[in-house]
Amino acid sequence: MSSFSDRLKELRKAKGVTQKAVAQGIGITEQAYQKYEYGKHEPNHQTTIKLADYHNVSTDYLLGRSDNPSRI
Repeated sequence: MSSFSDRLKELRKAKGVTQKAVAQGIGITEQAYQKYEYGKHEPNHQTTIKLADYHNVSTDYLLGRSDNPSRI
């Protein structure tokens, strides 16, 4: 399974947006987002939910607990 940081990067690139756009979309700094994508830090629960909502995937998918991105 992919790691959290790998999934973030894959989802962002698939959407065709910048790190800055994702950060602004969920209300964090670009630097904070970069640390998540580079695997230097992990977000808190609330930010993880915001990231999943932004990308329209389940938190389980984002966390690598499932390979199914569906929110069912």
